[in-house]
Amino acid sequence: MKSLFARFASDESGATAIEYGMIAALIAVAIIAALKTVGTNLTNKFTQISGNLN
Repeated sequence: MKSLFARFASDESGATAIEYGMIAALIAVAIIAALKTVGTNLTNKFTQISGNLN
């Protein structure tokens, strides 16, 4: 039983997978925020262009 617990305590592969998952989630949030800002800027620009054409 002790050896099983020692093996479980020293195994860090699960922790590494969780860390990679957290990094991927952080990158996804940053991309979503950037695309939202770009989308808002594009909407404003196209609205301005449309107003100038009328």
